[in-house]
Amino acid sequence: MDAAIPAAGGYGLWYLFLQPPGPAPVGDATLPPVATAAGASSQPLASGQISGTWNVDTSIGSFSDFTSSFVGYRVQEQLASIGANTAVGRTPNVSGSLTIDGTKVTAVTVTADLTALQSNDHRRDGQLARQGIQTSQFPTATFTLTSPLDLGSVPADGQEIQVTAAGQLTLHGVTRDVQIPLKAKLSGSTIAVSGSLPIAFSDYGIEKPNSFMVLTIADQATMELQLFFTHA
Repeated sequence: MDAAIPAAGGYGLWYLFLQPPGPAPVGDATLPPVATAAGASSQPLASGQISGTWNVDTSIGSFSDFTSSFVGYRVQEQLASIGANTAVGRTPNVSGSLTIDGTKVTAVTVTADLTALQSNDHRRDGQLARQGIQTSQFPTATFTLTSPLDLGSVPADGQEIQVTAAGQLTLHGVTRDVQIPLKAKLSGSTIAVSGSLPIAFSDYGIEKPNSFMVLTIADQATMELQLFFTHA
């Protein structure tokens, strides 16, 4: 989703100091271990138990170290006096479910509460209500699967697979067809999923935020997601 770079006035001094590096992109590493996380079991599921409905479980992991479920944005910006910077914001308020029938994922719906997006500065986050994705008018983003995912076979416990989910993404009041490359892994009683997708601002009617401290902002951001599902 998009970064909110605040308008001029009252918010700019923090740009004069180098910020600590943001969290690494979700695509830069394998899925995190979840077998010992709260609410998860280390025991593999019995044959056939993968079928059914799985819900996003926000009790697994911690948002403080990004071992939990989240959806967020990553965008490049050029700051006055500092230079290139990567702004990263994430929301832990995610809900949704996926349905598995045999070796096929037949349905997925995920909704993210964008009003809860958090970056490394709360003043940036507050500007999201008025600029960029304008969360005061468009508080959520939603993805819905439109074509079943054929896994071919039931993945073994701990096996990481790669799939592409075709569906519709609704952001800033605009719905578009997308294809999201994903990593997925069954770990005990938990399904872990991560992925990212380039988001061109113009595709969703998003005007790039502006500030006298920001020289340029990239024309697109990257949507990131990390989700943990447990059987309903």
